[in-house]
Amino acid sequence: MWDLWIERAKPVMPVIVIDDPDHAVPLAQALVEGGVRLLEITLRTAAGMQAISQIKRAVPEAIVGVGTVTSARQLEDALHRGAEFAVSPGSSPELLACAQEWGGPYLPGVATPTEVMQAREAGFRYQKFFPASAAGGTAMLKALAGPFADVAFCPTGGIGADNYRDYLALNNVFAVGGSWLTPKTAVSAQNWQALTSLAIAS
Repeated sequence: MWDLWIERAKPVMPVIVIDDPDHAVPLAQALVEGGVRLLEITLRTAAGMQAISQIKRAVPEAIVGVGTVTSARQLEDALHRGAEFAVSPGSSPELLACAQEWGGPYLPGVATPTEVMQAREAGFRYQKFFPASAAGGTAMLKALAGPFADVAFCPTGGIGADNYRDYLALNNVFAVGGSWLTPKTAVSAQNWQALTSLAIAS
């Protein structure tokens, strides 16, 4: 599924924090207009779940996912609201089991070889490398490519406009995630054209 989506969209996935539910739909529309369709709506605020439902209904061109998932209950709730993929900063046996039962596109968070092995053994060969910069950045991903040639990563954490292309240049990176596409100042000012311009440039 990830390969298919990346063929249809840019390999960048904004990590979106929604404070005001009224911002959800215009924000998503602005990113989609700029060619960015993979949207990770985080659960860092109380508005996250509502935003998933709103975007799913109003922006059919968007591929809406849920991020910062830390429990099976959160995953189940997000799926009921229409989330098409899920991303977590780490993983737990309960969360992995829930994602396995669901069978949809899920990115468990990993930062070490042991965690990569555990996620792979659970059946997940697409994984989130987090926190990318603090966990070794591109050098760590290059090191992981040898023993884990069958695993592809979406690094997030410390990635921005100045370095995301360095990550995308790696063979074991299928996408990158970050908040640089949705700067808080632009979202607060409802400057949606600024977001579209950033998406076009990415």
